[in-house]
Amino acid sequence: MIVSISWKCKSTWKKSSVNTLWCLLGCSIGDFGTIFYFQNIEHTLPVWGVMTLAIINGLLTSIALETFILSKQMTLREAFNVAIGMSFISMVGMEAAMNITDVILTGGAILTWWAIPFMLFAGFITPLPYNYYRLKKFNHSCH
Repeated sequence: MIVSISWKCKSTWKKSSVNTLWCLLGCSIGDFGTIFYFQNIEHTLPVWGVMTLAIINGLLTSIALETFILSKQMTLREAFNVAIGMSFISMVGMEAAMNITDVILTGGAILTWWAIPFMLFAGFITPLPYNYYRLKKFNHSCH
């Protein structure tokens, strides 16, 4: 069944933007933290190895942050299930966009002051339409 939604609702864009920013915060902590760590130690991992770890850690920290936020509104188990169910696709898209941007701009697994804003923008804008759609279609948000 095709669901028709309006893409012109300012309050839904605002709410989905706030939700996306929370997700971006969680993803960035794990992602940037991992890249920063490997950027500052001697290691033999290839770039794709560091990027894979950064994505995994970004997903884990985002799930942890969202579960914590949601646990104020529901049980911990429910909060975890909502964080995984409603947000995981957004997180994966966000992580992919951030890391593809990093690879394009720096060659990958390198944090620089000038690349971080582009990575954050890509990570924010990529899942935003999906988050808007989910909020509009199901009237559910992850926060």
